[in-house]
Amino acid sequence: MREQSEDLEDAFLSPYALRSRESRGRAHPIDPCDVRTEFQRDRDRILHSKAFRRLKGKTQVFLAPLGDHYRTRLTHTLEVSQIARTIARGLRLNEDLTEAIALSHDLGHTPFGHAGEGVLARYHPDGFRHDEQSLRVVDFLENEGTGLNLTYETRDGISAHSKGKGPIAPSGAATRSCEGVVVRYADVIAYLNHDIEDALRAEVLDSKDLPAEPLRVLGSSRGERIGTMVTSVIIASQGRGTVTMSSDVLAASEALKGFMYERVYPAESLLAEVRKAMGILEALMEYYVANPADLPPFYADIAEAQGAHRAACDYVAGMTDRFALDLYTERFIPKVIGYS
Repeated sequence: MREQSEDLEDAFLSPYALRSRESRGRAHPIDPCDVRTEFQRDRDRILHSKAFRRLKGKTQVFLAPLGDHYRTRLTHTLEVSQIARTIARGLRLNEDLTEAIALSHDLGHTPFGHAGEGVLARYHPDGFRHDEQSLRVVDFLENEGTGLNLTYETRDGISAHSKGKGPIAPSGAATRSCEGVVVRYADVIAYLNHDIEDALRAEVLDSKDLPAEPLRVLGSSRGERIGTMVTSVIIASQGRGTVTMSSDVLAASEALKGFMYERVYPAESLLAEVRKAMGILEALMEYYVANPADLPPFYADIAEAQGAHRAACDYVAGMTDRFALDLYTERFIPKVIGYS
């Protein structure tokens, strides 16, 4: 079955797509699977990992939201995967590789969204970036030191996804695959549109506040905007060895992204909670840097081999929002003793 799938890839995929049988392999070689291609195996390893399951408890933008319909890091990841697969299919790229990259691209994200990333970056001597941490998760942290042993191509794609305030379009050779760039675009398409929807639900934003010109190009509803962006990438990239977006849709998307960073992400109602979350993570980092022996055994071993700052970053970055809150309460909030 695997060989049949590989033959189908050879017959159907674009000349610019990566093929499973041409993979550069894994750091630790393993025998081929009778059923699945190498990229399908990557996808399955990611889906079954602990780090992937923890994404359900990590914040996207709204910290520890009470409503059932706000996005978490897990639902964001699934939306990125859906969008990326649609683009990959339209361009006849490798959907399995695209899906593997999409499902793993945020495994290194901290609790409490990008606020957590900012805190950890101050503590680690080399800084902290969630894309680099995602690679550390799949290469080492998962399975307590053995990692997921993913293919070179999936690992390469993890390093190519969008970088916050940076430009949407990738610059330079961030990745060697079109599939990796597809996930980068899908990441931006997903978060721009679902963050608008969540901001409207939380009444941080009113629909009349949305900038008129980008919406004229992209569409007034979430579905219209996603459709416009996805179609633009597919049409602009057809028959090319690069993945891109049409200039008018890219300009409108950049304008909408600028609006979100100016009006929504720094909203005072969000910043008040962000400051609290940062205080929690700062306290946890300070504690574990000073007391590495109190880390779980695997992380205590990292502290001994690679330093307390590295171990504390690894441990805290892997936490869900709720686990961080509970651990902070346990470490720093006095227990109330009842009267006799």
